[in-house]
Amino acid sequence: MSRRMTGIDLDPCADLVRQTDKDRFLATLFAPEDKRPALFALLAFSAEIARVRDRVTDPMPGEMRFQWWRDVLAGIGHGDVRSHPVAAGVLDAIEAYSLPVDALFNLIEARAFDLYDDPMPTVLDLEGYCGETSSALIQLSSLILAGGRDPGTAEVAGHAGVAYAITGLLRAFPFHAARAQIYIPADILDRHGVVNGDIYSGRATPALKAALGELRALARHHLTKTRSLVHTIRREVAPAFLAVSLVEPYLQRMERADYDPFKTYVDIAQWRRQWILWGAARKATRVGA
Repeated sequence: MSRRMTGIDLDPCADLVRQTDKDRFLATLFAPEDKRPALFALLAFSAEIARVRDRVTDPMPGEMRFQWWRDVLAGIGHGDVRSHPVAAGVLDAIEAYSLPVDALFNLIEARAFDLYDDPMPTVLDLEGYCGETSSALIQLSSLILAGGRDPGTAEVAGHAGVAYAITGLLRAFPFHAARAQIYIPADILDRHGVVNGDIYSGRATPALKAALGELRALARHHLTKTRSLVHTIRREVAPAFLAVSLVEPYLQRMERADYDPFKTYVDIAQWRRQWILWGAARKATRVGA
């Protein structure tokens, strides 16, 4: 295992995850110390891809940035790519744990949707987007925690990732709506008679609330599937799933009477998040083979 896998050279990855993805950062602290550098590198890679939209003013520079990452993964990056701590970290994680590079390419391809303001066409498209991003992260993290061996978590990771990602998109609805970016599938919007203009102008109509309620129900559907498969998660890979324990409390907060989808950024106090994650981690030690 390379020197970067010791954790010394991956501090920038952990810092980036702490700044951009606090839930997964806290969950990763429950992983064995020797696995954390690779886990943080993987999550930092995802964070770098996810924040490209926020760092460009139009899609073309974003596409160029994505191509830079594709070249890094393909081993044809220009210049000293290892001077970039996240690039160095994810390449070392790929080598150390035999991570499937195609999954990382697919994550980039899915995130290309973020660069544009096109509507999410259908529920199936949304589930596919969540699967290639969030579910893939859980499965790859499980692979790392299993020491590069098949963790046997493909099905449960699929459902867990979709539940977690949809909940995250619902939490980020005020931010996305402000920049005219809609992740609610068009078939859900059409079913409830939602007019895009209401979203762009910040009107929380009954139709919009009903559409958001259906999206919460979809997240809960996948959360229920996850719970039905929790027995398939081995103890050593459980940290990859811990952040999913926050889905239910986040959804509950969106169902309060005072919830305003345009003004309320749904969050949980850090002490409570840590308590929930600790409880899930403790339960995981008693579940699984």
